[in-house]
Amino acid sequence: MNNRLDTMHRCHPDSVTISRISGFITDGVILLAATAYLIVAGMLGWTLIPGWITLGLLAIGAWFTWAVPSFTYKQFGYKVSEEELELRSGWIWLSDTLVPMTRVQHVELERGPLLRKYGLAKVKVVTAATTHVIQALKLEEAEELKKQIGELAKVVDHDE
Repeated sequence: MNNRLDTMHRCHPDSVTISRISGFITDGVILLAATAYLIVAGMLGWTLIPGWITLGLLAIGAWFTWAVPSFTYKQFGYKVSEEELELRSGWIWLSDTLVPMTRVQHVELERGPLLRKYGLAKVKVVTAATTHVIQALKLEEAEELKKQIGELAKVVDHDE
């Protein structure tokens, strides 16, 4: 499966950094909630077990927050042809998806605060069944990909 990944387009390497930052923000919020629970539970005489379990799971989760983005980056690729969009992803459960251009309903470009900071964007390809996401492409590349998929799928762009 990796040999075919070599011929596919990849996300920008900054996607790893963005995923880690996002994960650590989430971990920080959970850490604050667990700490607040432990403080309140200590003052009110509640059991401390839920707080300690949460902190233990958070330590494991922090490792995944650090490790998983690099695995995900290395295993994701996409290829666009006139008939289909091919997506490959996964590092434990490998996924190979073909999206026929005739099934594409619309294509979206999304830029959250972290993506904007790094000059990146996500491309979302929407079908009747699901939404397929191509993470963290340079903005110019993402806009070109959105336009290319839209033209191949004969999707009308109402923004222009």
